[in-house]
Amino acid sequence: MPVRQSAIRTLRVQNRRRIFNLRVMKTVKSAIREMRQNPTVENLKKVFSELDTAAKKGIIHDNKASRIKSRLSALLTSDKASV
Repeated sequence: MPVRQSAIRTLRVQNRRRIFNLRVMKTVKSAIREMRQNPTVENLKKVFSELDTAAKKGIIHDNKASRIKSRLSALLTSDKASV
């Protein structure tokens, strides 16, 4: 455990941010899972929104968000091509 007062405050802030970040990542992962199971345009929009939010907040890198969006978009287009 930290001894200095500033380190104690920093630990409290880190714990709050961790909880918030985990909450956002949980919604992102569930949206991605839903999109993979049921690829529709509505689910794709939801995933895009969640990924953009996470990238804007700095929870994930911008390029990672773009990579996931690209792969999920390809999943949607390949589904249409196979139908």
